[in-house]
Amino acid sequence: MLVVADASPLIALIEISRLEILPALFSNIVIPPEVMSELQSNKRPSAVRNFAAAPPTWLQICTPSKVETIPTLDRGETAAICLALELKADLLLIDEAKGRRAATKRHLPITGTIGVLELAADNNLLELATTFAQLKNSSFWVSHNLIEKRLRIRREPRPAHETDQIDQL
Repeated sequence: MLVVADASPLIALIEISRLEILPALFSNIVIPPEVMSELQSNKRPSAVRNFAAAPPTWLQICTPSKVETIPTLDRGETAAICLALELKADLLLIDEAKGRRAATKRHLPITGTIGVLELAADNNLLELATTFAQLKNSSFWVSHNLIEKRLRIRREPRPAHETDQIDQL
């Protein structure tokens, strides 16, 4: 599965020490150089900058051949959307609401940090309640009510066909 990532999911997963789930879940993970620049920024935590200084071999950096202007989005989100379109990515990892709306308008399949963590839990790669608690204590902004709602929903039995889909979170 080819996945293009924006910076936010990578930053969140690094902060909660769960980055290893990405290569366990997805065969190809690609980011544009603009996302790498965001990861290298001095305003990022040292763990994120250290990751960017020596990226793992499973992470590919690829420049989109064309980057359209998408008003209200930063350079990283815009480049990630354009790269996902160009590569015909199976999934775009993006958290910011404006970026998610822009990706959805372009018919890109999306999920965010919450959706990735839920998929990892479905694959027995982590315990979700514990990981959500770590996420709530990180710099990642997420509504605590949303996290509690997602945990409640997951405790309820779901039809088999729903467990095969990545939630749009």
